[in-house]
Amino acid sequence: MDKFIVQGGKRLRGEVEISGAKNSCLPILAAALLGEGESVIENVPNLRDISTMVKLLRSLGARVTQNNGSVSIRPTNALVPLAPYKLVSTMRASVCVLGPLLGRLGEAEVSLPGGCVIGARPIDLHLKGFEALGAKITIEHGYVKAKAASLRGSEIYLGGSFGSSVLATGNVMMAAVLAKGETLIENAACEPEVVDLANFLVRMGAKIEGHGSHLIRIQGVKKLRGARYQVISDRIEAGTYLVAGAVTHGDVTVKNVTPEHNNALYDKLMQTGAVITKGKNTVRIQVKKPLKPVDLTTLPYPGFPTDLQAQLMALMTTASGISVITEKIYPDRFMHVPELNRMGARIFLEGSSAIVTGVKKLSGAHVMASDLRASAALVLAGLVAEGRTDIHRVYHLDRGYEQVEEKLSRLGATVWREKE
Repeated sequence: MDKFIVQGGKRLRGEVEISGAKNSCLPILAAALLGEGESVIENVPNLRDISTMVKLLRSLGARVTQNNGSVSIRPTNALVPLAPYKLVSTMRASVCVLGPLLGRLGEAEVSLPGGCVIGARPIDLHLKGFEALGAKITIEHGYVKAKAASLRGSEIYLGGSFGSSVLATGNVMMAAVLAKGETLIENAACEPEVVDLANFLVRMGAKIEGHGSHLIRIQGVKKLRGARYQVISDRIEAGTYLVAGAVTHGDVTVKNVTPEHNNALYDKLMQTGAVITKGKNTVRIQVKKPLKPVDLTTLPYPGFPTDLQAQLMALMTTASGISVITEKIYPDRFMHVPELNRMGARIFLEGSSAIVTGVKKLSGAHVMASDLRASAALVLAGLVAEGRTDIHRVYHLDRGYEQVEEKLSRLGATVWREKE
């Protein structure tokens, strides 16, 4: 197992190329199971989660090859409906094969998912949607079993306790594209990754309208074809590097991005005193003054993303004042708080909120990553801390950030990887 080491104190400057969106790639790779023929997905990052999905698709009987940022998937007549625990337990997004398997084969047996430890993330909305389409659902021995002689379109409300669900919206959408008749998904997630998935399905021949809004309308078709498609850039990776520029009082430009995907983040960064400049496919951040504190609440898109909450908290640890960060998507997503406090931060938890009192400096320490975005927050804190920060369990970071040490090094950071 590796650990990640950061020597703090360097002001980051320069440009960084952003990779394809992990949270788009995973369901799009799964959706390729629906096509009769080969699909080629481009702009795919080299990540642990992508490797896991490739292994899962192969275990289901698809022929999958990877080549220099592209993945080709050819479903065979020997597709099997079983997604085993060994693969699904390591990545929550594995559950997104449920919809394609159910739509293509009429049955699916998928282990209950694993992934990051950031609080309860049940899949009840996924199952509710499948049942509305006519599937019979049972849970036995840790596996979800879904079966339907024929899926039929339906009106489905996907509201949950904490708002809409990106994975549930995508999963139900993938099952519905081959269902008979019309499906209406109400309270659908509006995230760019959902739009990306819908655009790929349309390229395959699906009839979908309204993606990007809370009402998605799907007319079922008899079959889909394979397609070539390029996924969008990763807005969370882009946001992380922008915060890296801010926390080091630097000057960083992210390239290969869709600027409007991160407007909620820019609003908060500008409130801290940062200067944001948007180009056609670039965003630049410059920080020349002491950071001001900001309050934020995570919300479904276009609100502030939960996947950038930990990173912004790391930024607020050195702002001159008190910030209140409220988590409305996953209220338990504060595993990074005690680790940031080990580095000298002053953060107190009160229910689903974290009260952050800025300090003059952080100090390097040995810290433990609990999940993907917490890992990123600890790296950001290490960039501005005095001395050396050792981040253990770096495999979390490898799940969602491609070539992170190379990209940070090109911006002027002193970072490296070592074996534990």
